[in-house]
Order: sequence, then structure tokens, then C-alpha cells
Amino acid sequence: MPYRRTENVTRRLAARHAAIIAAARQAASEGGMAAVQIAPVALKAGIAAGTVYRYFPGKTDLVAALLAEISGREFAALRRAADVAPGPLSALSAAIVTFAARALRDRRLTFAAIAEPVDAELDSARLAFRKGLAAEFSSLIAAATAGKHLPEQDAALSAAALVGLLVEGLVGPLAPEAAGRERDVVQSLTLIALRALGVADARARGLVVQTVVSDQ
Repeated sequence: MPYRRTENVTRRLAARHAAIIAAARQAASEGGMAAVQIAPVALKAGIAAGTVYRYFPGKTDLVAALLAEISGREFAALRRAADVAPGPLSALSAAIVTFAARALRDRRLTFAAIAEPVDAELDSARLAFRKGLAAEFSSLIAAATAGKHLPEQDAALSAAALVGLLVEGLVGPLAPEAAGRERDVVQSLTLIALRALGVADARARGLVVQTVVSDQ
């Protein structure tokens, strides 16, 4: 008779997997992807290094899983913010504010996940995150354009430019220090983004104020 995992065993394995990813996330938040090493992550998770290897054969596998977890969380957060907005343009504004605010809450982790140089074998996982982020914004831009809230434009191209604007403005090497003025930085970047997408200044300002207030 083939072995079948009991519900308790499955739950325990899932919990251990989650603990390893949480420990890897903490390590990346403290020291970037270079800090995501099997032994230190095992120590943070309170388990043996050999146990981590059972889930992830090497560092590359662990970092790739961490990037997938981070991207999944971020995409879900953008969708939640957009889903409760009253209209397509508000949804786009809410998604921009949400990404910017979350990025600044853990700037080191955001940089590690989306902009920090990584080993060549992890380039595809990093690119998948950036492409997924662009796809989320592209669908929102397309919806706002279809509703005549934005001028006609190439949604995919605009989304790629938007991701570049946000990443460079929030965590890139040219990004200004945001500590203590996160709200102002989020407002300014969202306003710049909406203007660039073709929203008239007065309306853009109203959207930013409304979105940032409701996000608090």
C-alpha cells in the first residue's frame, strides 16, 4: 500500500517550509540576497541546516523560492488595493501608492528583491518579478485607458516605464533618503507617475490625496 501523508504531517511540512522562507526573508531584509545562506537561515528558523537542504538543495533554490514568495505577496497587495477602489483610475492610483508605501516600509528587502545584483542563475527569477509587476500595472493602465480616464497609449510600454520610475525613485542608487518622510515620497512619486500617464495635474493631485488618505 503506497505511503500517504497524513493531514498533520502535510501541515507540519508546510509550516516548516513557511518558517524557512520567513527566515530567508528576514536575512534578506537585514543583509540583502547575499545574506540568504543555508546555515544562517537554518539558525534563524530554529532548525538544522540539513533540514533546510531537504526543502532547498542549494542557495539558488532558496533565493528563487524567496523571490517567488515576495512577488506573490506584492502582487496580491496590489490587487487588493485596486479591487476596493471606486473606479479604474482610482484603482491604478491605489496600486501605485500601495507598491510605493510597501517598498519604503522595507526598503532593503525591496532592493534585494528587485534591484540588487544577483547570481546569473537567479536572473530569470528576478526578471519574472519585474515582468509580473509590469503586467499588474499594464492591466490597470489598460482598464483606465479603455474607460477614457487616460489618453490612448501602449499600456505595456507605459507599465514598463512606471516600474522603472518607481524602482529608481524608491530604492535605486539615485533614490533620495526617505526616512521620516515616507508619506511625502509616496505622494510625490504617485503624482509624477499619474502625470506621466496623462492625468491632468489637478485631477492627479486629488487622486493622490484621496488614495494616500484612504491607505492610512
